[in-house]
Amino acid sequence: MSQFKVYVTDYNYNTFEPERQVFDEIGVEFILEQCKTEDEIIEKCQDADALLNQYGPISRRVIEALDNLKVVARYGIGFNTVDIDAATENGVVVSNVTDYCLDEVSDHTMALLLSSVRKITQMNNAVKAGNWDYKVSVPVYRMRSCTLGLVGFGNIPQTLTKKAQAFGVNVMAYDPFVPKEVADELNVTLVELDELYAQSDYISVHLPLNKQTEKLISHEAFRKMKSTAFIINTSRGGVIEEQALIQALQENELAGAGLDVLETEPIPDGHPFLNMDQVLLNPHSAFYSVEAEAELKRKSAQNVADVLQGYFPTYIVNQVVKERIDLIEK
Repeated sequence: MSQFKVYVTDYNYNTFEPERQVFDEIGVEFILEQCKTEDEIIEKCQDADALLNQYGPISRRVIEALDNLKVVARYGIGFNTVDIDAATENGVVVSNVTDYCLDEVSDHTMALLLSSVRKITQMNNAVKAGNWDYKVSVPVYRMRSCTLGLVGFGNIPQTLTKKAQAFGVNVMAYDPFVPKEVADELNVTLVELDELYAQSDYISVHLPLNKQTEKLISHEAFRKMKSTAFIINTSRGGVIEEQALIQALQENELAGAGLDVLETEPIPDGHPFLNMDQVLLNPHSAFYSVEAEAELKRKSAQNVADVLQGYFPTYIVNQVVKERIDLIEK
């Protein structure tokens, strides 16, 4: 009989071989569930020692209802599905994987930016509709010497910086938590948000979703941006207030948007974005590659295995929980 039970709360993966390889080494019972609500998680994962979580809500109610719970491992970098305070208060480790999909998301961001600026999708659609005329894309402006403003300057935007600079793009960033020395090393200027909005020809959003960042980019922000600017979001949809973005696009306060994430996913039928040629939409896919998915799954499982074996995991969100639990460093 296995000593520990590890549940996957919800998933859209086709294979779990990377996790099984990790867990087979320590002999845990590995159980797959599809839970979309708090009640379903509590009911189906009642005896869980650990949860591997994709989108299901790991709320205070869930955490306090699972008496054996020791660790919640997020499949991803963000952790907005988990109540971090409740986890810490109950001695539950929350882990993520901060260094996976850096190339995937930065490449995807660059692809959305290039497609927006060069009007690639718009011209593709026109040609397929029988209109062979580049003028459908007018105006298109040269990228070289333009300015890309990064809202957030963590691992992904730092990776993106080098790729944008290869196109001759100047880069500035807003992130109060990043030392100036890190930005200087990458030839990036750290600025306040208002200056970034005003000076950027392109804006790329790289923020986690939390109480401080929810709907951070709203009407006031869009009014400060250039009317020729494009905004790209590959982080979390809730960071941008969609109604404000819709209004800015409708009133030509902004040239366009490339969005891999939305406030509500999947996008609802009849959403205004669906009829806007200047908006590129992707289904929250920037993270994906075959290699990135395998890496994420293996590292997420290893976070769980570490805790169950008495160690702090390599990737830990709630560092202060270390004061409340009896684990050791690896």
